[in-house]
Amino acid sequence: MRIPTAIKLHKASKVLELHYASDEQYRLDAEFLRVHSPSAEVRGHGTPVLQHGKLGVALTGIEPVGQYALKLIFDDGHDSGLYSWDYLHQLARDHDRLWAEYLAELERAGKSRDPSESLVKLML
Repeated sequence: MRIPTAIKLHKASKVLELHYASDEQYRLDAEFLRVHSPSAEVRGHGTPVLQHGKLGVALTGIEPVGQYALKLIFDDGHDSGLYSWDYLHQLARDHDRLWAEYLAELERAGKSRDPSESLVKLML
């Protein structure tokens, strides 16, 4: 289990910073964390639910959950995902690949990161 030695929430930049004993340091933005929430709302019950319109979402708080996870609280009201230490490290380590996959999935679904924007595909 990879447990961070320091965790910093930067509210202005909407970033969660994680430091590890091995001198690893990661910065995960709130939108990335929100769309990859381990909650049932996002993971679904066997079928993941694509999150969209989360551009600009912010983290308003973090709470430790026992010795194994963090509860992240977002300004869109989402607070039900428990981010285990292993899951947080996986998100950090695989950030670039996961983000690229998410953006591709949004495009395939005709969805946008922008909450004030709806995409329409024309079938000509």
